[in-house]
Amino acid sequence: MFTHLLLGARDPDTSRQFYDVVLGALGVAPAFTDPQGRHFWRHGSNTLGVGRPLDGQPASAANGSTLGLAAQSPEQVDAAHAAGLAAGGATCEDPPGWRDRGGANGRYYAAYLRDPDGHKLCLIHRPAKAS
Repeated sequence: MFTHLLLGARDPDTSRQFYDVVLGALGVAPAFTDPQGRHFWRHGSNTLGVGRPLDGQPASAANGSTLGLAAQSPEQVDAAHAAGLAAGGATCEDPPGWRDRGGANGRYYAAYLRDPDGHKLCLIHRPAKAS
């Protein structure tokens, strides 16, 4: 359904350093940079980008928005969370751990983090459902 997500950044190079380590912990290759100075990561058919807004206005975090990033294991969630903290991010919401929401979403492992511009990320591992 989605092709890409582009986040506004006050300092795209700082954002690149942050996302290179967070996404790297999730198995994503480092970013490439376009001629406008925006940085992009590609994984499968998904693309995430960061850059200064093209309209020249200041970048800001969208209140109420969360970018969910898939992890292959709880250990990968923890590694990406730790890498993000070390690269200037800030933890938010509940500490990393298992959540049991019941219903269709069931049990999953998650950690929440804000990037250097305040965008909220959810690093999440959903185990395969038992047959």
